[in-house]
Amino acid sequence: MTLALLALIALALALLPAVLAAVNLAILRTPEPAPTGGLVSILIPARNEAAVIEGTVRAALASRFVPVEVIVGDDHSTDETAAIVARVAAADPRLRLISVPALPEGWTGKNHACVALAAAARGERLLFLDADVTLAPVGAAALAAHAVTSGADLVSGVPRQVMETLGERLTVPMIDFLMLGYLPIALMRASPRPSLGAACGQMILIGRGAYAATGGHGAIRTSLHDGVRLPRLFREQGLRTDLVAGHALAACRMYRNFPQSWAGFSKNAHEGMATPMALPVWTLLLFGGHVLPWLVLAAALALGAGNAAALALAAALVSLGTRAAITLRVAEPAATIPLHPLAVCTALAIQWNVLLRPSRAGRAVWKGRSYAVGAAPKPQREPG
Repeated sequence: MTLALLALIALALALLPAVLAAVNLAILRTPEPAPTGGLVSILIPARNEAAVIEGTVRAALASRFVPVEVIVGDDHSTDETAAIVARVAAADPRLRLISVPALPEGWTGKNHACVALAAAARGERLLFLDADVTLAPVGAAALAAHAVTSGADLVSGVPRQVMETLGERLTVPMIDFLMLGYLPIALMRASPRPSLGAACGQMILIGRGAYAATGGHGAIRTSLHDGVRLPRLFREQGLRTDLVAGHALAACRMYRNFPQSWAGFSKNAHEGMATPMALPVWTLLLFGGHVLPWLVLAAALALGAGNAAALALAAALVSLGTRAAITLRVAEPAATIPLHPLAVCTALAIQWNVLLRPSRAGRAVWKGRSYAVGAAPKPQREPG
């Protein structure tokens, strides 16, 4: 295969996410907050979150335009999480602390905690927030308003991702890049196909009736990737899901360093890219569109192949331009843009490591618990 042909392939693979991102960025909007008249229950599962939980609950209590209750589920924390929440709750009756029951066999911790939280909630809408998510004052109202105007039973968005270390900047930006560069959001809204369902597990708003009808987190009890499984579950049962631009509605700092990021993205890889069918395709798309251009450009320059160099340079610029457009729109650090080829390589390394090293990837350890991982679980309905 000639360098010119390789460069042409790289350009085509770079143009695919560029076109999708252009369309997605044009149609994905931040919803406007509006009074909806119903109580929103903000539900926060928490296990050893003493470092962040006070800021999370105070931000949730500062919600405007809709009435809220905030419930924190203490999932057997061994730090001061429960004490901190209890102290804040003493001054604000809208905040409640519940103790999550012991984890049953066959459940993952977050799903079990979310079921307990939903059972304690009184609101018409359930807003599930990770404990490291800081909700904007208009966040709950905006998500609820979009649910009303769109008719969606599940609404999600990616919070603005806060990254301070190099390890975070090499991993976390791929969340928005993959969603905005490879998910056809217009088709997702037009088609009920379950495979098009997508959400961000950090922030998901669900109608109470739809949650009960589907079984909610209880129906995906073995899953470590609720951002994938919940919207697909809803679509399988004929319900609507939607995405909004979430960067102005909340902020989240997922991890603090590279080891945390590697472990975090590894734990749910089997329910994402890391399958024998999917990962080779994703490798072709990601490596071919965002790393190959630079390799071909270097080779073409070294060999004096002018046409190949021009095509490869065009592919590299398209790739970086796409990443820059997404990064700037979602308010992530601009310094992550030139790291894009390395971020793609890191993402693929995580996925291939999980797929090819079953002795280590056969179990995922998270928050001090070990879970068996494998193929995505089939939905299970709650008894009764």
